[in-house]
Amino acid sequence: MILNFSICILPLLSWITSSLAVIPQHPRPVVLWHGLGDSHSSPGMLEFASRIKELHPGIFVHSVFIDQDLSKDRQAGFYGNVNDQIEFVADQLASIPELRDGFDAIGLSQGGQFLRAYVEMYNSPPVQNLITFGSQHMGISDLPGCSRYDFLCQAALRAAKQAVYSDWAQKNLVQAQYYRDPARIQTYLTSNLFLSAVNNEVPAFRNSTYSHNFASLQKLVLVLFTEDKTVVPKESSWFGSEESHDDVRALDNQYSFVGASERGIVPMRLQPLYTEDWIGLRQLDQRGDVVLETCQGEHMQMGDCWEDLVTKFVGGKA
Repeated sequence: MILNFSICILPLLSWITSSLAVIPQHPRPVVLWHGLGDSHSSPGMLEFASRIKELHPGIFVHSVFIDQDLSKDRQAGFYGNVNDQIEFVADQLASIPELRDGFDAIGLSQGGQFLRAYVEMYNSPPVQNLITFGSQHMGISDLPGCSRYDFLCQAALRAAKQAVYSDWAQKNLVQAQYYRDPARIQTYLTSNLFLSAVNNEVPAFRNSTYSHNFASLQKLVLVLFTEDKTVVPKESSWFGSEESHDDVRALDNQYSFVGASERGIVPMRLQPLYTEDWIGLRQLDQRGDVVLETCQGEHMQMGDCWEDLVTKFVGGKA
């Protein structure tokens, strides 16, 4: 009887196992964080989410919001405390059942460095692959311009330019919180409450959790727009920055190379942040898990250049 039972049951088990193997799995979910002047469910963001769903049928897409009201969410891109906003988003993501096992993330412009900050500060649930488009990872050395009739933008930037490193600006004006003036690096380091922290630039306040969490990414995909004039310098999207006086002296003393230094840009792999691995970026890169990509055109003119990246690095395929 035992022999006959085995003869009957083993083919059945084999058939069940092979059948389960071909059951399609849902793609890994993805989280989006929009850029400056946009909102979580604007027509552009809804279209972007829809096209991602076409590339990955069945994928769950969540668009981050600071306020569900679209106008207030847009306003939050200009006014607010970035650290408080990221904490709010961390609670938001932790409350979504579909994200509990982890997700991929796409940050558009300033949404990219905010998602990176989420990874470093919280990362629960964890991000697997992070793609950032035109993001300001090493900050900006000039404030972005505004369109002629964007009065909200104009008011925010006027306030920021007047006293970008004041305590009020650093707690209330979003762009001031990632403004990194190469002529005033020491002022930036002592006054800035967001970017200097997530970049672990202040020795007394370096946080090893940030580097541990960031290095836990499977892939970091950094996209630079070749004709970007909104992000200054555009190389910030690849962790480049305008050289400060200290950078110039260090490069003259330690390196003999042509290119980035002559253009006044310190590239990623010559940043102290990288060479001393303050945030785990060098560890990621030496594993081969930092991908540097470009999109041809001005800031956030994505065209179709994003599709191959989202196909490859979203949904659990890479």
